[in-house]
Amino acid sequence: MTTLEQAEAAAPRVAEATPGRRPLLAGNWWRYLVSLAAMAFALFPILYVVSAAFNPVDSLSGSGLIPDTVTLDNFRAILSGAPGEAGSSEAALDIPYKNWYVNMIFVSGATAVLSVFFGALAAYAFARYRFRGRRMGMMTLLLIQMFPTFLAVVAIYLIVLRVGRVFPAIGLDTLSGLILVYLGGVLGVNTWLMKGFMDSIPDSLDESARVDGATPSQVFWAIILPLATPVLAVIGLLSYIGTINEFIIASVLLDTTDKFTMSVGLYGFINDKYAQQWGTFCAGVVLAAIPVVVLFFFLQRYIAEGLTRGAVKG
Repeated sequence: MTTLEQAEAAAPRVAEATPGRRPLLAGNWWRYLVSLAAMAFALFPILYVVSAAFNPVDSLSGSGLIPDTVTLDNFRAILSGAPGEAGSSEAALDIPYKNWYVNMIFVSGATAVLSVFFGALAAYAFARYRFRGRRMGMMTLLLIQMFPTFLAVVAIYLIVLRVGRVFPAIGLDTLSGLILVYLGGVLGVNTWLMKGFMDSIPDSLDESARVDGATPSQVFWAIILPLATPVLAVIGLLSYIGTINEFIIASVLLDTTDKFTMSVGLYGFINDKYAQQWGTFCAGVVLAAIPVVVLFFFLQRYIAEGLTRGAVKG
């Protein structure tokens, strides 16, 4: 019997042995249950904050997940800089929320852009070139990332203090100095992530471009960087979110209220004499989350591609 005849004879038996399609929830109900529980656990705090932002009741204990009445007074109060107007008996005090918002956008955006740019340059060098100290440099970057930046907050404070005596523009209580500190904390892990992605880009593309007369800079800007757009989007988004959420270093390096970032400013707001105005506080949090949500939806396509590409090299 030939191979073809054997395959034809085995085909019916294989078809008979194939089980029918099971119902959708049979055997998988617990997966859906776990997924729903995880979604509820993650969404409940967000929904509660959004509800408190539209609730006229300033106390969290007196507000529910679904407010009885909806109001925009909390948003008007935080944007006007006078939280006392939100219906509280507290006297109004100017709160530079708009300055905090601008500082948040500037510091987070500059950190994300610069970390992506310098990280891509370093990752390209480690991925494509062989030079003395390459392995030691990569291991050093990996070891540095094992220690969180806030563990060296005292050393960072002293360094920025002494550097500010020579270069006041990047000293204490400056946004530029804060950006430099953030860059030092994220460049190592960003370089590692980008280097792993660039290793998945075939070297033949570089060789073909060099045969056509392209310089190393042209190869980087015209070939490597466009192909690495997914990982650049992921790195930029992670850097942006991480900088917005950072509190310890910003609270140590910044002293002037007008120069506070959003996390430091809102903490000072709720920790001050306005400790009972949680509705206004939640309104400020909701407004601060808008840029992150917009950026996430804008980069969603690149993020999905960055998580899937590079799994198989070639």
